Amino acid sequence: MAYPLHIAFVWHQHQPLYKSCRTGQYLLPWVRLHGTKDYLDLILVLAKYPRLKQTVNLVPSLILQIEDYVNGVALDPYLTAALTPVEQLTDQQRWFIVEHFFDAHHRTMIDPHPRYRELYEQRQTEGAVWCWQHWHPQDYGDLLAWHNLAWIDPFYWQEEEVSQWFAQGRNFSLSDRQRIISKQRDILRQIVPQHRALQEVGQIEVTTTPYTHPILPLLVDTDAAKVAVPQMTLPQHRFQYPDDVPRHLRRSRVLYEHYFGCAPRGLWPSEEAVSPAILPAIVEQGFEWICSDEAVLGWTTGTYFHRNEAGVVQEAAVLYQPYRLTTSSGDLNIIFRDHRLSDLIGFTYSAMSPETAAADLIHQLEGIRQHLLAYEGTGGTALEQPWLVTIALDGENCWEYYPRDGLPFLETLYQLLSDHPHLQCVSVAEYLQTHPPRAVLAGESLHSGSWIDGNFCTWIGDPVKNKAWDYLAAARQTLERHPDATEQANPAAWEALLAAEGSDWFWWFGEGHSSNHDAMFDQLFREHLIALYEALGEPVPQYLNEPLEVHEAKDTYPPQGFIHPQIDGRGDEQDWNFAGRIHIGGNRGTMHRQTLINRLWYGVDHLNIYMRLDAPAQKQPFGTEIGTVHFCWYYPNLVTYNSPLSLKGSPDEPPLNYLYHHQLVIDIERQCIEFSEAIANNQWQPQTTHAQYALETCLEVAIPWADLHLKPDCGLHLLVILAQDGYYLDHFPTEQLLFLTTP
Repeated sequence: MAYPLHIAFVWHQHQPLYKSCRTGQYLLPWVRLHGTKDYLDLILVLAKYPRLKQTVNLVPSLILQIEDYVNGVALDPYLTAALTPVEQLTDQQRWFIVEHFFDAHHRTMIDPHPRYRELYEQRQTEGAVWCWQHWHPQDYGDLLAWHNLAWIDPFYWQEEEVSQWFAQGRNFSLSDRQRIISKQRDILRQIVPQHRALQEVGQIEVTTTPYTHPILPLLVDTDAAKVAVPQMTLPQHRFQYPDDVPRHLRRSRVLYEHYFGCAPRGLWPSEEAVSPAILPAIVEQGFEWICSDEAVLGWTTGTYFHRNEAGVVQEAAVLYQPYRLTTSSGDLNIIFRDHRLSDLIGFTYSAMSPETAAADLIHQLEGIRQHLLAYEGTGGTALEQPWLVTIALDGENCWEYYPRDGLPFLETLYQLLSDHPHLQCVSVAEYLQTHPPRAVLAGESLHSGSWIDGNFCTWIGDPVKNKAWDYLAAARQTLERHPDATEQANPAAWEALLAAEGSDWFWWFGEGHSSNHDAMFDQLFREHLIALYEALGEPVPQYLNEPLEVHEAKDTYPPQGFIHPQIDGRGDEQDWNFAGRIHIGGNRGTMHRQTLINRLWYGVDHLNIYMRLDAPAQKQPFGTEIGTVHFCWYYPNLVTYNSPLSLKGSPDEPPLNYLYHHQLVIDIERQCIEFSEAIANNQWQPQTTHAQYALETCLEVAIPWADLHLKPDCGLHLLVILAQDGYYLDHFPTEQLLFLTTP
C-alpha cells in the first residue's frame, strides 16, 4: 500500500501560574497578553485549511488563568495601570510603565506602529529617567494603549474596532483603553470553546499536561537527574514523592473533562521530561500516548542521530515512527519529535521571508521522504510504510519574532501543505488509531531526560536551583506531617504545593536562563511555599522572606538561545538578548594596557554565527586604532589542514600560536572581507564567502554556516584578534577559546 509522509504538528501552549497562592493577585500579565495574541488565532488560521489536522496542548494552569481573566477576577499590575486615569498614576506606577511597557520585540511589535515607536525611541535615546521626568499624561496614556494594542494578533486587525484604533494612533483616552481591554477579554473568552469546537469536528486533537507543569521524574525522585549526568551535584535533601505524580495527572484529566466533555487521549509531559518511573501512573490515568524529544529516543536506543549537510536525519527509520512502551500497568504509545525541524520554526524561520521559510520546511520534509524511500529500497515513488514526522514546539513565544506574528508564514506553509500530494498533516491520536506502533520499547529501558540535551540540568544541579529544591522538600515534609490536611480538608495547602512544584521557577533560577522578571519568578515561588505554611498554620521559615539569589545583570555568561540579529552595526539590545557575552573592559596584562574592546557578544542560529564587538563608551577605535579584525577558528573533532597565523608582533603563546583552519578578516580601512582556508604546508587559500558585517556604534558580523560546509553538531574553537597595519594588538577571549556548535 502507498502512503504519504505523515506530519504531526504539536503546539504546546503554556504559561506558569502567575497568580500568587498567598494573595490571589496576578504578578505578571503574560496569560492575558499571549492569550490575546497567540492561542485563538493559531487554530482559526488552521480552520481555513480543512485538509490539515494538528494537535494542540493546553496546560491546565493556562486554562484556569484564562478563565480568571474572562470572569473578571484576574487583575495584574499592567492591567491595573492601563485602567487607571493617567492623572492619577503614582510616581511608582509611572516608573513601572516606563520600565516595562516596552516588553515586546520592537522590530515586529513596536516599530510598525509610529506612536509606539516614537515613545520607544525616546526611551532609548533620552533614557528612562528623562521620560519619567518629562513625559506628559498623554504620553503615558498612549503608551498604556499601545502596549495592549501591539499584543492584539494581526488576524484581528481588519475588524472595524481594531482598525479604528490603529488609524487613531494617538491621544487615547481612558475610555479607549477600557474598550481595548474589553476586546482582549472577548478574544480570551473564545479560546477554550473554539478549541473544543475544532476538536469535535475532528480538525484538532487537544491534549493536556500535568496540572502545574512539573518535571514529573524529579517529583518521583531527584536522583533521576543522575541517569544522564552521574556526577551531578544534587540538593542536600532528596525529593522523593511519587504520589504527587498521579495527583497532577488526575487534576489535569478532571479539568480537561470539564472543559472538553471527553477524556484526554494524549499527554505532553512537562518539558518532554520522562522516566520509567512515571509511566505506570500515566497509564493508570487513562492516557494513550505521550511525546518526548529525539534526544531521549537516542539515549534509549543507543542511537546517535547524524544529519547530512541538508539537515536530514540519516537514521530516519528510527526517529520517524511511534513506539509502544510496555509497563507494569499496561502499554503506552510514545512519539519523538524531530528537534531540528521544531527549532527551525521556533528559532530560525522568523529571520527569513515567509515564502522562503515555508518553502524550506517543505524542502526539509521532502528530503526526509526521499531518504525513507531509499531506506525502503523498493525503487518506488510512494512510501510503503506509514512513517510519522513529529514537529512539536512552544506554540506562543516564537511568533513575537515573526513579521505580523507569523501569520504570513503560517498561511504560506499551510497552503503548501494543503496542495502537496505526498505530505499529510494528522493529529497524533488519529494517526495512532489507524497506524498502531510497529516498534516496541520496554518501559524500564526508557531514558530519564528532557528535550534539553536529554537531561534535567535546566531544572536541577545549579546551586540556586538546588536551594529551591531544598526549600520545596522542607515544605513538602511539613505537609506530610499533617495527615489530616488532605486535598479535601485543606485544598489551599495542596494548591500551594502543586503550584510550587511547577517547572518554570527552576528554569529561571541560577545560571542558564534570565529575563527581565527573574525577581518576580523568585517571589512567586516563595509566595507559593509561604501560602502552604500559612494554610497549615505553621510558622513560615525566615529564609522564604529573602530572595534565593541576587537579581542583577551579569557581565559574562554563555548563550541562552538562538539569536537572529539584524546586521546594521547598531547593536540592538533585543537582537542580542539571548547572546553569550564576555566583559573585557578595564586594565589587564603585565603592562596594564587599556583594552580597545569592552564587550564581546556571540551566538548562532541555523543560518549563521554572529559576533559583536563593543568599544568603550564615547570611543570609536575601529578604523583609527583598529585596522583589521580577525576571526580564526579550527575544528577539534575533525581531521583537517591547519595553518599558523602570521600577524607581526603576535606573542608566541597559546592560543595565538595555535594552528587554525579558517580565518575571516574584516578590513575596516578598505571596507572589505577576506575569507581563507588552511591548506597543505601551513598555507592559506582564499575562499568565497557570504559573510557580512556592519559598523556604526559597534561591529556586528554574520558568518554563514553554509560557507563552512559542516555537518550538524560539529564543534569549533574560535578566537578574535585585533590588528593594525599587520601588527597584533589584542585578542579575545584572553584565557580560552570560544566554543560553538553547528545546530
